[in-house]
Formats: sequence, C-alpha cells, structure tokens
Amino acid sequence: MVFDMDGLMLDTEPLYKLAWQSACAGLGYHLSDALYVGFVGRPTPDCEGRLIEEFGSAFPLEAFRREWPALWRAAATERGIRVKSGLLELLAFLHERSVPIAVATSSEAEFTAFSLRQAGLAGRFATFVTGDQVALGKPAPDIYLRAAEQLGVPPERCVALEDSEAGIVAACAAGMVALLIPDWVPASDVAARAAAYVMPSLVEARNVIAELAADASSSHEQRVRAE
Repeated sequence: MVFDMDGLMLDTEPLYKLAWQSACAGLGYHLSDALYVGFVGRPTPDCEGRLIEEFGSAFPLEAFRREWPALWRAAATERGIRVKSGLLELLAFLHERSVPIAVATSSEAEFTAFSLRQAGLAGRFATFVTGDQVALGKPAPDIYLRAAEQLGVPPERCVALEDSEAGIVAACAAGMVALLIPDWVPASDVAARAAAYVMPSLVEARNVIAELAADASSSHEQRVRAE
C-alpha cells in the first residue's frame, strides 16, 4: 500500500494555502484561491514556477521561500494537524494483516517528518518518499516507483491512495491500482479516468481494499492449482 500524505491522510492543505497566501500578501502579491488550486499535489519547484509565471520575474522568490515555511510551521503547531476520517481504522486494518505501507508525497522530507510527528503518525510507515528525493515529481511516476522499490513489491501489486489529479495520474503511470479520494478539489475528468475507484473518504477505501485483497488471493490460488 502506498499513501499520499497532504489532503489524503492529513488535513494540511488549508495550512499550506494560508501560509502561501500570507507570505505572498506580505510581499505585496495576491495569490488567489483559483491559482492555488493548481498547486495541489504538485512538487514545490513546479508551484514556484507558476508563481513566477503569474507574477513575473520581479517576484521575490528567495524572500518567499524564507517566509512561507515559518508561517506554515507556526500554523501547524498552533492548530495541530488533523488526520482524515477513517485513516486510523484503515492503518490498523492493514497492520493487522502485515501489509507493508509507504508514503509517497510531493512535500519535502523535512515537512513530511514534521507533519507525521504532529499528526501522531511517526513510525507508522515502512518508508516514505518525498518530492525532494526524486528527479521528477507528480504527475510523473517517479515517487511511486521508488516507494514500490523500497517496499520490495512490484508496482502492479501495489494499491495507491491519492486525493489530487497530479497524484492519481502519477500512481496510474507507475502501474498501481489507483484509488482517488478527492479532498477540497473535486475530481477532474482526467483524475476520474485514471482512478480505478473514486470514493468520498478513507472509510469506504477500507472495504474496497479488502475486496481487492480477496480478489488477488483468489487469483493466486487459481494459478497455483493450474500449475
């Protein structure tokens, strides 16, 4: 199993949105909700590139890079980081069955470790792969391919859980069974086509995963009998 983090497991997207918009405002620029939506699920360098495209080369990127992480960390510390409904039950379900679990996120390693600690999830995953650990971020499949490699499981035998278009396209391109649980950005046509299933929450995901596991077990038994 491979989980995205922000927006899928953790309710962190509002914190990132607040930090990025506040940092831009402090520098004299308005980052609209509509522009920010396009950042969801994508690696930070891609999002910074969009800021330059929108605001021009005069945008003080280095100052922005100094400002927003401090704002984000302060908000996360003050408000805490909530886990999504159904996550803890799903993790318990997987751990009971000794299913290896990885995190594949566009966030950098420092933010990933901090977020998991703040949410009480540190140590719950076999490994995590972050946006700064691969050459190409989502929607390229690199993060998911590396996660499968670190789990020691072929990508086609992995199930991926995602909330964004960029993420679900990446998981699908990696050859995984991709489950989409939209956060506050509704599923686009592209995302819906890439997903094997689209669900409202992680609560429903548990039942789908159980069905997929049962089907895989049945197929394996049939192959063994045939041999």
